[in-house]
Amino acid sequence: MNLKAIEASGIPHALDKAERYRLLNDPAQAESICRDVLAVDAKHQLALRTLILALTDQFGSTGAAGAAREARVHVAELADEYERVYYTGIVFERETRAYLERKHIVRSAAYEGFRHAMEWYERAEQLRPHDTDAVLRWNSCVRAIERERLEPEARDSSAELPLE
Repeated sequence: MNLKAIEASGIPHALDKAERYRLLNDPAQAESICRDVLAVDAKHQLALRTLILALTDQFGSTGAAGAAREARVHVAELADEYERVYYTGIVFERETRAYLERKHIVRSAAYEGFRHAMEWYERAEQLRPHDTDAVLRWNSCVRAIERERLEPEARDSSAELPLE
């Protein structure tokens, strides 16, 4: 079967529906709609942002193994440098939150994942000094680290360092 193309005039309506599906916790449907929009306009920035979020909404679910990699590919397609930096932080943060939901995890890896996301949010804040979104995401990561009592990997100071 072949996919049917939507009309360019239908893009705003389609993106409204994609956002609604995300809010209804149906990210796969939102993803599908964004792909339909991008088939008509491959550089549509709202469709790219919504697709990135729909992919990150699926982190941790069955069949979403390549979602983080694909989300990063789409982040690179964003035209605005701030958005590329900010959404990179979102991908790392949501990937870490999905990782935390697993039963057997290395908690220091979750700490490092949040810290990595926070580095991206700091970069975003430097690009837009009064940006509330980057600050809110940063704070969310700090609270997750505190709530989960995450710590960096303990460094064994007694371990010998290799000579070469």
